[in-house]
Amino acid sequence: MVQVPAGRFIMGDKEQADAPPHEVALSPFYMDKYLVSQDQFEKVMGANPSRWKGAHNPVEQVRWSDAVRYCNQRSQLEGLKPCYDLSAWKCNFEADGYRLPTEAEWEYACRAGSTTVYFFGDDPAKLGDYAWYDKNSGGHPRPLGQKQPNRWGLLDICGNVWEWCNDFYKVDYYPEAPRQDPKGPKEGENKVLRGGAWRFSVESCRCGYRYNENPGYADVCFGYDIYGFRCVKKAAQNPGTAPR
Repeated sequence: MVQVPAGRFIMGDKEQADAPPHEVALSPFYMDKYLVSQDQFEKVMGANPSRWKGAHNPVEQVRWSDAVRYCNQRSQLEGLKPCYDLSAWKCNFEADGYRLPTEAEWEYACRAGSTTVYFFGDDPAKLGDYAWYDKNSGGHPRPLGQKQPNRWGLLDICGNVWEWCNDFYKVDYYPEAPRQDPKGPKEGENKVLRGGAWRFSVESCRCGYRYNENPGYADVCFGYDIYGFRCVKKAAQNPGTAPR
């Protein structure tokens, strides 16, 4: 995992569904350097649900609930307190185990201190150096870590597979969101996904781009093989230093 320092950033974009840009302050946390791979998922859960098999490919064909179960099981295997109550699907943010990132944490980590449309700048022509998307993926997910990382060392933070976040999705949530460690609406139907995917356009790889899906959605014909995730866990409450 990489240490993501506490800090402030401008979250959101000017596009209608991603607006308005607004300042958010976040506590420090740790985030997986890579998406969860099929090999990692199978070692923890005993099965590999992915359509596009490959030990070092991102695990996909995972519902939000599958990702949450993985977080709890990974926590237990490492002697940490699980974050999720699976009877209510609620997250205990004070637990020291693994969980899915909040939408704000994901965007903050993706931007890695940048203020541009993409974490590497504003020119979409450079996306192929950093992400697998519809123009270069060859029509399927790719092994992890083959593209350049962002400034904080996170790989495949854009493209390859969409990443489940902890938050419920609400299109107009930003104006009502708290400015310190927002955790999303208290209820909703869909969960947030971020980052774009192997069969989506360059537009979906913008740092501020928001996507959402029913957390139990399971129809591969409509995109179930494009949903993956990475984990985060809490860090000590001090600024730390920015990962390099």
